[in-house]
Amino acid sequence: MKILFLTPQLPYPPHQGTTIRNYNLIVHLAARHEVHLLSFVRSRDELARATPLRERCRSIEVVPAPKRSPLKRLLSTLFSPLPDMALRLPSAEFRAKLEAYLRRERFDVLQVEGIEMAQYGLSLIAYRLSPDSHDMRYAIRDMRFVFDDHNAEYVLQRRAFETDVRRPSRWPGALYSFVQWQKLRRYEAEACRRFDRVVAVSAADAAALSCLVPGLSVTIVPNGVDTEYFKPQGAGGKEQGEDKALPFAPCLLPLVFTGKMDFRPNVDAVLWFCDEVLPLVQREIPTVHFYIVGRDPNRRVLSLKENPKVTVTGYVEDVRPYIARSAVYVVPLRMGGGTRLKVLEAMAMGKAIVSTSLGCEGIELTSRELAIADIAEEFAGQIIGLLCDEARRRVLGQVARRLVEACYDWRFIVPKMEQVYEG
Repeated sequence: MKILFLTPQLPYPPHQGTTIRNYNLIVHLAARHEVHLLSFVRSRDELARATPLRERCRSIEVVPAPKRSPLKRLLSTLFSPLPDMALRLPSAEFRAKLEAYLRRERFDVLQVEGIEMAQYGLSLIAYRLSPDSHDMRYAIRDMRFVFDDHNAEYVLQRRAFETDVRRPSRWPGALYSFVQWQKLRRYEAEACRRFDRVVAVSAADAAALSCLVPGLSVTIVPNGVDTEYFKPQGAGGKEQGEDKALPFAPCLLPLVFTGKMDFRPNVDAVLWFCDEVLPLVQREIPTVHFYIVGRDPNRRVLSLKENPKVTVTGYVEDVRPYIARSAVYVVPLRMGGGTRLKVLEAMAMGKAIVSTSLGCEGIELTSRELAIADIAEEFAGQIIGLLCDEARRRVLGQVARRLVEACYDWRFIVPKMEQVYEG
């Protein structure tokens, strides 16, 4: 088939959730289909560095991402009926390039990646009913529109509201989330109704979208992991960066969390962990040390460095050495949606994991693969138990690795997307 992807950022390098999913879908689909890509970029030279992507796509067009001033964002948040996510990437240049693409080529599938890009699919779908756009109606007449909704976004904002409203200091954030929750319900429902096919990353997200649009047919194409790239310690040698100098003292027991650290659910996770969980663990095991690994840490995350038991790394070229050296990998998420690629990566590396039930949502797991706790005291207790039981840590990691090899390798996931096209 001939497939045109629309992505909110260039899916290379694949270092965070959206780019990891988009890169792996494109790479594996390109082995059997003709893939084209139209994407936003932060700078024009991004494409020059994306050699693996250029080698697999038949063509790539890029457009600089638009920028909004804080004032413009505030005004649109207050007065626009559209949610903030639908207002992040409006671009006349992107729209013009998309329509030029479609006049020049005939595609079987237009795949829209994420709700920020839904506006472009919706505007094209409107041409189907427009009496004044004969050329565009002809260009898209046989094309199937696929909406890959990376999260049930309205659920993410509802959960953020429910978390922040409990603390008066977070009420401004709670108010923002409440407003966005209501706007996203309407916008996400409209996108789901109008696209030909809707894809969710988990059964929970599929159920949430079906609540918005009763009778909606949603296909689950879960997130995955490259099990050759993420291997247990000792299986990758220097390839996994085990010889790199890391800030790990031999006497410490490292607890590790990875993620983009200006993403609100990740920020809330590490703040809660440092405030309520880490002190309980330290009381029993003073040699623990918490490593927050990920790009763009915001002001509140950076302030955690004042604790001598916490390290905030900022951007690292390769997260694998940090995951490999962790005694326990922690996922203290209390808000969010979708499927956490970070969990799959730690599982693929054979690590013992302690997660909230929300943190591992969307992955078919039991207590055989990881420990689950939602209350600070229980979360700390699970960590302490694992730190005191090396044999159990090893068994949990081995069972987790076997699960991702069998069910969450991208090689097994991408054929599910092909079934969406062929159905």
